[in-house]
Amino acid sequence: MSAAVVFLLFFICLIIAIPISIALGIVSVLPGAFDPSFTASGTFVIRSMLGGIDSFPLLAVPMFVLSGMIMAKGGISKKIFDVFAFFIGKLTAGMPCAVIVTCLFYGAISGSAPATVAAVGSMTIPILVRLGYDKSFSTAIVAVAGGLGVIIPPSIPFIMYGMASGESVSDLFMAGVVPGLLIGALLMVYAIYYCKKHGEDKEKIAAEIDQLHAKGFIKESFFAILSPVIILGCIYTGIASPTEAAVISVFYSLVVSLFIYKSMKFKDIWGIMVEGVRTYAPILFILAASIAFSRVLTLMRVPQSISAWILGNFHNKIVILLVINIFLLIVGMVMDTTPAILILTPILLPIVTAIGMNPIHFGVMMVVNLAIGFVTPPIGVNLFVASSLTDIPVMKIAQKAMPLIICFLIALLLITFIPQISLALL
Repeated sequence: MSAAVVFLLFFICLIIAIPISIALGIVSVLPGAFDPSFTASGTFVIRSMLGGIDSFPLLAVPMFVLSGMIMAKGGISKKIFDVFAFFIGKLTAGMPCAVIVTCLFYGAISGSAPATVAAVGSMTIPILVRLGYDKSFSTAIVAVAGGLGVIIPPSIPFIMYGMASGESVSDLFMAGVVPGLLIGALLMVYAIYYCKKHGEDKEKIAAEIDQLHAKGFIKESFFAILSPVIILGCIYTGIASPTEAAVISVFYSLVVSLFIYKSMKFKDIWGIMVEGVRTYAPILFILAASIAFSRVLTLMRVPQSISAWILGNFHNKIVILLVINIFLLIVGMVMDTTPAILILTPILLPIVTAIGMNPIHFGVMMVVNLAIGFVTPPIGVNLFVASSLTDIPVMKIAQKAMPLIICFLIALLLITFIPQISLALL
């Protein structure tokens, strides 16, 4: 069975709405089923699935998922927003910018874009609407800024890329800091432009900020702001690996929520655990099937064939990178991040290394591309999460988010062609 037929069957499975994990499992088994001499038999595929998820770095994923859920339940995201609203709320576009910065910080806790949108959006969108901001604009801001959750470390996609490429997860985390800040800055520039053009209700905003001043909340919010500092500090100083830091974040969030803020009770823990399992189990199944599929493709020499075709037809480095970016943007529109990274990394990494690109730099470029996919139809997970919070149609949110997506694309071009943005901290 040829690679073209395998990919065709895969896309047919997606079109007829077969879950992606099952679709990956089907196309992984088919080459061996039709050709008994092919190495990847059914036994090989199952062994690949089980062996692929037997990974210490992978343990960080459920821990960061769980940590994000505990912090959302414990109201830590609200306290982070209060800090930034306190300091920049009265500036032009101060409140939307505070939302963007909150997404940056919460992304450094949860490592997940949809989790960032859900946690930050459920709390900040009602506040922005109450202060007079357009509901569609407020929702679009959260949906797009939530994509920073997979770029600012700790990042679940960076963990997946590290597994697929063999690169250091800690180095990938460090490489994501400056690009994440760059994208956040560009989103804030647009928010300032939008608010200058459409105006703000300064009286309502001033009253909201005055309430924060009256609360004397800074001392109370200290532990919320400290959470990403502890998590990232443990990783960057070498005190803990990303997996160990993920476990630390779970215990820290529990202690803060239960004993300091007392915003959560012991009886809530079981429900959070169940929700965490429900969230992670589908990810784990997709991950296992993606690993098996990528190994089958390797045995079929698909990466070598695609690499030879691209390098044989495109000789200019700039053109090759643009082609890869366009391809990844299209993939991000129709495929979830985890299978996209695990399937495409073995295919694309030999191409970019052949033209002299650093694998860490490519990892950042790939994740930024797929982060844009979070807010582009038809899949656009962030759009659906934001829509569920506000009941605004997905396409209306996407339309309002278009200028913000353009900011994301500008950042992508800068990250692609200026390696120092990604590699500055390494």
